[in-house]
Amino acid sequence: MRGAVTSGAEVTHISAHGFWVLLGDEELAVPYAAFPWFRKATVEQILAVERPSENHLYWPLLDIDLSVESLRDPGAFPLVSGVDV
Repeated sequence: MRGAVTSGAEVTHISAHGFWVLLGDEELAVPYAAFPWFRKATVEQILAVERPSENHLYWPLLDIDLSVESLRDPGAFPLVSGVDV
């Protein structure tokens, strides 16, 4: 059984180009160009981020799941959704 995640996730800044998530001592950019699902989200929806496990982020108000690795290297995770954002 895995232990509980001790450091959560926190959105530290939101701009017209994206936002930043703080994970412990690491801050990662979430640009809308790479993650278009967030482009029309409200501030409340973006701020409501959870970290259910070490490499998993979840925005329950948007029903968006992302791996932390996809934020570190978005180019390694090409978009596959057919949903028009």
